Amino acid sequence: MATNATMVFDLPPLPTYTLSPRPPLVDGIPDNILALIVPIVAYWSVSMLFHLIDVYDLFSQYRLHTPAELLTRNRVSRWDVVKDVVLQHVIQTLAGLTLAYFDDQEYIGREEYDVAVWARRIRFVQRGMPYLLAVFGLDASGMAANLSQNGHKLLAGVIAGGHYPGITQSIISETGIESVAPAFTSWELSLASFIYWYFIPALQFFWGICVVDTWQYFLHRAMHLNRWLYVKFHSRHHRLYVPYAFGALYNHPVEGFLLDTLGAGIAFLTSGMTHRQSVWFFAFSTIKTVDDHCGYAFPWDPLQHVTSNNAAYHDIHHQSWGIKTNFSQPFFIIWDRLFDTQWKGEVKLRYERSRDNAQKQVDEGAEMDSNVDTDTAPEQHSQDAAIVSPEETTDRIARTRLRKKTANLSPSVDSLKSVNHGVASSVL
Repeated sequence: MATNATMVFDLPPLPTYTLSPRPPLVDGIPDNILALIVPIVAYWSVSMLFHLIDVYDLFSQYRLHTPAELLTRNRVSRWDVVKDVVLQHVIQTLAGLTLAYFDDQEYIGREEYDVAVWARRIRFVQRGMPYLLAVFGLDASGMAANLSQNGHKLLAGVIAGGHYPGITQSIISETGIESVAPAFTSWELSLASFIYWYFIPALQFFWGICVVDTWQYFLHRAMHLNRWLYVKFHSRHHRLYVPYAFGALYNHPVEGFLLDTLGAGIAFLTSGMTHRQSVWFFAFSTIKTVDDHCGYAFPWDPLQHVTSNNAAYHDIHHQSWGIKTNFSQPFFIIWDRLFDTQWKGEVKLRYERSRDNAQKQVDEGAEMDSNVDTDTAPEQHSQDAAIVSPEETTDRIARTRLRKKTANLSPSVDSLKSVNHGVASSVL
């Protein structure tokens, strides 16, 4: 508990305040622990939504890749992706718990005091108005007198340097003596409240975004330009030539910690956010990362239109021909523009070739299995036929089912192979 009392008679006095511990946003869960839970829940909730879109073949006209590409081009199974993502979530949770151990208790109760501090700063700024007007040869006192006579007393007070003789308040000193002191105007308090409750948090949020973008751009770029870093760590993420939502955090554990966990932690620590603010910041950053790997270019997705860094932009980076470009993630592309690492070549024909090649591989595989099944059918009905191992049978059945699933997954595969595939021409 703490109290404060300040009395300055040439300026409005600051109110007293009493501190008390901030109650958690969710009962029983401290905000700094909630900041570790919510991003994980957001990751799997949003990515599973996109996964259902894949499974039920919804909005196929907005796919960046066909199901045939998903089947043939990726170099890692979905199960391995899930295991690595879970491992990264464990690592980031342990890192967050370590940081939370050193967190100070957050208090509330001085909000009115802090608003008054900002109101004072606004009053101090007004003190410079007469000097500013004098530079242009204007008489501040004369202007203020004329404005006051015409009924514009608040504007007159601003011109006069923040002097509002008619706006006062009664205060009682510690000795019990009542005194008259200046008071803040309503516009000063309104502006101060806006700064304290909205502008400063927005500035902290924006600073966090800038830190994450800067951290990830330069470290991500280094992972590509340094062969050892790429082969040892970052190449794992690029086994996904066809990204999908829950593969967004599929990384080598070391890279996941350095690129995502540490970068977000530095953004939080340097921005001065409260733990409650960090809940929304971490959740938003996570959702944006998932959205950038979703594999769809949706026209109604606000996250894909607020900035140029979206699923279509990042998907270029996952292609073999665009792997040395489009390093920026997850918010803005300012660093790609400044360092000339933004992809500027043609992409439409490259995507079409990838689709055609993937479809040919699927068709050739289906034809081979069809020929194998035809050739071995008489033998399967013969009592003297050779026995096929259970492993071969299971593997063949699995491949056949997967091809059937791919064929059924997108009835619009042919339309995706044409130039009119639902992706904006500015992207492809």
